[in-house]
Amino acid sequence: MAERALEVSLDAALPAELAVGSGTALFVNGTCFAPGRRVVALSLLVDGDEQPVMAHAMPRLDLLRVRGAPASYRSGFWGIARVSGGRGRAAAVELGLRARLDDGGTATARLARIPLAPSVAAAADGAPEVAICMATYDPPMDLFRRQIDSIRAQTHRDWLCVVSDDCSPPERFAELRGALAGDPRFVLSRAPRRLGFYRNFERALSLAPAGARYVALADQDDSWNPEKLATLVAEIGDARLIYSDMRVVRANGEVVAETYWGLRRNNHADMSSLLVTNSVTGAAALFPRDLLDDALPFPPAQFPHFHDHWIALCALACGEIRYVDRPLYDYVQHGDAFVGHARANRMPSLRERFGRLRVDPRERVRLWREHYFGDACRLIQFATVLQLRCGERMSAPKRRALERFTRGDRSLLPVGRLALSGAREIVGQRRETLGGEWMLMHAFAWRHLLGATARDRPQRRLRMDALPPFASDPSTAATRDDPGRR
Repeated sequence: MAERALEVSLDAALPAELAVGSGTALFVNGTCFAPGRRVVALSLLVDGDEQPVMAHAMPRLDLLRVRGAPASYRSGFWGIARVSGGRGRAAAVELGLRARLDDGGTATARLARIPLAPSVAAAADGAPEVAICMATYDPPMDLFRRQIDSIRAQTHRDWLCVVSDDCSPPERFAELRGALAGDPRFVLSRAPRRLGFYRNFERALSLAPAGARYVALADQDDSWNPEKLATLVAEIGDARLIYSDMRVVRANGEVVAETYWGLRRNNHADMSSLLVTNSVTGAAALFPRDLLDDALPFPPAQFPHFHDHWIALCALACGEIRYVDRPLYDYVQHGDAFVGHARANRMPSLRERFGRLRVDPRERVRLWREHYFGDACRLIQFATVLQLRCGERMSAPKRRALERFTRGDRSLLPVGRLALSGAREIVGQRRETLGGEWMLMHAFAWRHLLGATARDRPQRRLRMDALPPFASDPSTAATRDDPGRR
């Protein structure tokens, strides 16, 4: 039987290039239908390898209104394309779709040929015990100079600091260069194009000297206690990462909080908890350099990811995370911060939650849809990359935790677990993920409800739509924040 035509469009642009490392994963979503036929099964093609999608034949009112063709209504799809490592001399990843139709035929469509990203060469030779990796973008120079002075004042002297600047304005970059001039322990490197804080921290880590024993992350405007590096190096032992508490201050030095953990329980040992809500702040952390073998390259920036969350998950996947229960630096909280201390540790009260019940049910369902695409799929991408890179080395409980989470998209049992954990937080038995599990429960519930209610034609009463909340590449959300302004 002749292969039929397949009409495909993507809701979000795929990356212009892809860094694979030992494995990575792409989130692919859009619409796909065969005029005059029903798609009964849909798979992603990754270099010819067939992989099942997470969902297909989902309702899309937007496309039906534009095209008018009945087949276009049940056209929504999304999935995770797993890209294996060890690609040898391959220059690109070929991505496509294959549909099986109700008449027994098949149809394929080419989605993209994504070039592989070139590797970044280390910025400096040598073998310092600690490579400090700092990401900058247009920092306030008084705070930047104070941070540089606090690094120079470290009692642990065997370090080198690599600074990756994310295309600061020329006059500001000249000031950065002047502040570091004459000190060979600082290496300043300017990114070739604007990256956003997530990708700029990835670049900073890629520039760390290969001979370093440990790596520490630094924001551009904090202030380290003199013993910060010495304490972390002395206490890390055989852990895969160590981090400390911090004092939260404003730019003028006013103390906001003497500890970061006054409002929330710090759990850095449970894989499920850490996946749902990060507890490791990058600027508080130090880890062995070989952790970068798992952490780099970062997963594609298709969601508003955070670098420290990814690094913490990589560390916990194959080892232990340790915590120093005292502040070792001042974390500067800016007034315009995208994520700050109060916001990051706030959990809605029961009164607020009951108040939301008065909101139009359609608005609540739309919010669940946003959480599904923006949070559940974001964490599924992280979990998938972890499984690709670390799966064989993870303990059975950690591996099961990731598998259980990713099954939430197709099974109700993990959704029930999330509901139970979230309920315990809401009634005050613990305050760890700040309601993250409750939010994810609603996100996965939306996904299951969508699949259960989908019909061949729009329904008048229960009419749900699989249109993602983003109309263009959501990676732009990751540039809303700059390093040091969180």
